[in-house]
Amino acid sequence: MKKYSVEKTEAEWKEQLGEERYRVLRRKGTEAPHTGKYNLHFEDGEYHCAACHAKLFESNTKFESGCGWPSFDEAIEGSIEYVQDKTFGMIRTEILCANCGSHLGHVFDDGPTESGQRYCVNSASIEFTK
Repeated sequence: MKKYSVEKTEAEWKEQLGEERYRVLRRKGTEAPHTGKYNLHFEDGEYHCAACHAKLFESNTKFESGCGWPSFDEAIEGSIEYVQDKTFGMIRTEILCANCGSHLGHVFDDGPTESGQRYCVNSASIEFTK
């Protein structure tokens, strides 16, 4: 099993994160589309992992994708771990926080910007800082 800079027991994560964030970040859950507080949020600042506070995305990489979840076209270099996900009969690329291993969402190769990437992230997985 991979070692991360930030490691806690599942009981510690559950106590720190609360039920919904624990379900998304540590149990690989997904929030319902169009319900997350950062879906249509476009202030200038930075997005951090809600579990360990590592910086993941800059606000200038966020765009409205219409998919119902916050979308970014680029992550901070070295902040994301990429894992093949074969659940639900699909082959996707899961994105995890490289600092603590928490589930953030998935990345797709259908982004409208020059990068071609769409990091589709659960609002419950991130926190915003101005």
